[in-house]
Order: sequence, then C-alpha cells, then structure tokens
Amino acid sequence: MEAVTDEGPRLTRKGRATRQRIVEAAAQLMFERGVAGTSTEDVRAAAGVSSSQLYHYFASKQHLVRAVIAHQTEAVLAAQEPQLSRLDCMGALEAWRDLVVALQTQRGCEGGCPLGSLAAELSEIDPDARQELVAGFARWEAAIRDGLTAMQRRGELSARADPGLLALQTLTAVQGGLLLTQVRRDVDPVRAGLDMALSHIRTFLI
Repeated sequence: MEAVTDEGPRLTRKGRATRQRIVEAAAQLMFERGVAGTSTEDVRAAAGVSSSQLYHYFASKQHLVRAVIAHQTEAVLAAQEPQLSRLDCMGALEAWRDLVVALQTQRGCEGGCPLGSLAAELSEIDPDARQELVAGFARWEAAIRDGLTAMQRRGELSARADPGLLALQTLTAVQGGLLLTQVRRDVDPVRAGLDMALSHIRTFLI
C-alpha cells in the first residue's frame, strides 16, 4: 500500500509516477496562472487523476505548493547545468551568463524566473512556502559561491574578495534582470545585470 505523506518516500513505482505527474501539472499551471489562479480541480484535470488520487498524495493545496517549489528549484538549477556546477573561472562564469540569456531567448522572455514568480506571490502570505523558497535560492547562491571560492583558493581571486557576498550580488543581479526581461520581453536587462556582476568580480582578479 502506498504511504500517504507529503514527500511520498515509500511510494510504489506507479505511485511515484502519478505523484510526479500531479506535481508537473501543478508546476506548469502555477507558472502560467499563478498559485492563486490555479485550483486543485485545475491540477486534477491537467494531471488526469481523480480527486481521491490527488488528495492521497497531497492533503491540501499548501502541501502541493511546497512540492511545486521543490520541483521548480530542481528544474531551474538543472536548466543551468553543467555550467552552474563549475563556475570556477571567468570563462565558466561568462558561459553561464550566456546560457541564462539563451534560456530566456528560447522562452520568448515570458514567465520570468519560476522561483522568483513563486516568491513574489507567496512570501507575504505563506511562511512555510517562503522558507522553502529561501532554501531553493540558497542552493543557487551556493553554486555561485562555490565556484568563486575555488578561484580564490587557487589564487586567482584576491583575498579581499568575499565569495559569499559576490555570489549574493550576482544572484540579485540575475533576479532583477529576469524580472525586467519578463516585463520588457527583451533579454537586455538580464544580460546587463550579469555583465555588471561579472565586471565587479573581475575587479578582484589577480
């Protein structure tokens, strides 16, 4: 029998597939319509499951939203691989910048950042969701920080540099750039934000 939990740690293969289908449907709908504009009935219909199946895996919409945040975190980070996992030189940082810009071009600059959109909608009304989003953004920030730390350990980045602060500044530039790119339907803002962040990092090169 399938365990009834938020995370579904003991699900059968069929159960895992059903749960994943529900989460993917919810993620797509919430990305397109927002959380408030997506009902559990919308998700049920899009996933092709019954109400009893949906509530078997997710006791409430809030539980489903948390699963969507986890799903979108993985999707956002995976879309930036393999560059994101080895940002340990300026060439790699530049390649990552180009990838982020290319992803927005492919999407027609629509939708913005899946995590950023969820954060804008949920941060003031759902404390649990906000904490999940904090954790998601922290993973993104950590990937940038790890690359900069590796540069510093090799002696390529000045000891004056603070990899943690530089990573936060870079992620902030990405998020601001993605928002303006979404509004303007133009990749120039996200490219400009990342160019500014990388230019600042270059001031610490040895």
